[in-house]
Amino acid sequence: MKPTYPFYLANRPESPNTDLEVFDKYSGEVATRVPLADPATIDHAIGAAVEAAPAMARMAPFDRRTVLDHCVARFKERAEELAQALRIEAGKPIKDSRGEVTRLIDTFQIAADESVRPSGEMLEPQISSRTCGYRGWTKRVPIGPCSFISPFNFPLNLAAHKIAPALAAGCPFVLKPASLTPVGALLIGEILAETDLPKGAFSILPCRRDGAELFTTDERLKLLSFTGSPEVGWALKAKAGKKKVVLELGGNAACVVDRGADVDDAVKRIVFGAFYQSGQSCISVQRILVHESIAEEFEEKLVNATRELKSGDPSDEDVFIGPMISEKEAARLEKWIQQAADAGASILCGGDRNGTIVEATLLKNVPRDQPLSCEEAFGPVAVIDTFSEFNEALRQVNDTKYGIHAGVFTPSLEHAIRAWDELDVGGVLINEMPSWRVDNMPYGGVKESGIGREGVRYTMGDMTEIRALIIRDRP
Repeated sequence: MKPTYPFYLANRPESPNTDLEVFDKYSGEVATRVPLADPATIDHAIGAAVEAAPAMARMAPFDRRTVLDHCVARFKERAEELAQALRIEAGKPIKDSRGEVTRLIDTFQIAADESVRPSGEMLEPQISSRTCGYRGWTKRVPIGPCSFISPFNFPLNLAAHKIAPALAAGCPFVLKPASLTPVGALLIGEILAETDLPKGAFSILPCRRDGAELFTTDERLKLLSFTGSPEVGWALKAKAGKKKVVLELGGNAACVVDRGADVDDAVKRIVFGAFYQSGQSCISVQRILVHESIAEEFEEKLVNATRELKSGDPSDEDVFIGPMISEKEAARLEKWIQQAADAGASILCGGDRNGTIVEATLLKNVPRDQPLSCEEAFGPVAVIDTFSEFNEALRQVNDTKYGIHAGVFTPSLEHAIRAWDELDVGGVLINEMPSWRVDNMPYGGVKESGIGREGVRYTMGDMTEIRALIIRDRP
């Protein structure tokens, strides 16, 4: 990692200061420094995006694809550099860091493909004698300058899910990456700066949360897309004014293991879904509901698989669990685990903390009013409960203020369809963990988990408006 990185203001690298220290999340040492943007810089960036909007809207689809194809090629060339930067700034194990780079490439490739696909439809106005002789069409046009705020846990791909659709749709943008992990977004900016995008098409500006007001309140911005905590997201929406708002927020995803499910397969997928990324994912498996007929076998196998996970230095190719994002967050999760134990829960494995590393932890009999059950744990911990009837399991899944994904392992087609019909979530995954995602699917939540959907084509829908054309035949 370089000693410093610039931010990007109206497509250009600038280094007015080096005020933001970025730490190696495993060693705790300063890894690099980047500039912090002040309100005047953010105001300049928004003004530049407004000026760039007409030129971005006029870009031919093949020109947008050329920009996105360039990014795909450069990401592939610099894949290991991107992965190592991610390992350092996020503490993500190197195998998972390489996996996120692969998804970054996928997301930009999907956007390149979508940029040249038709986006409108033919209308049929002639529904009565009054409209005889009329023809109609629709097309989608860019909404204009967009504001993006991305989180720390997937610094590359979650920034990509905002940047790539904006480029495909023809929208200029300003992006605030997470202060804990800004480097990935700045590397994307470095590659974007190599292209012929109109001046002002993008700005990538790390800044303190208290200095980022304009990202939310400035009326020149037509859309705010935020990924992060529910507390912050809903507060931003309340201040966003007339602009469109998309929120990807928290969760405490549940996974049902039904009677007759393949226990070995379910254990393999759930242990990955619960502890991948050290559990720091809004669709991490947090609540596991197991049919009582297989509960003993499932629990024994899941505990054994969990104990085999290696934690430690994320540069080690065999490490699965690296550090949490900060010692504060690790201490908070350790406290929640102890609170659950004090309230009567049994710790089946794990439960200890060493600095920023929390052991992979499983508990059972956690009271439902405990944070580990009803709040978002956002760490390497999951709780196990049992059920006797499938409808009871569905009710337990829905008994939460969150709702992004749910997983159901079942051999029953009837149960799979019933889960799809009745679970109050954004997506139901059958014979798969809720943590699974592919980057062209609609992704998002309901209730406290947010509004809107990501997934390139769906995001482009939010970043565009429908414009109709009606033609009357001359007599």
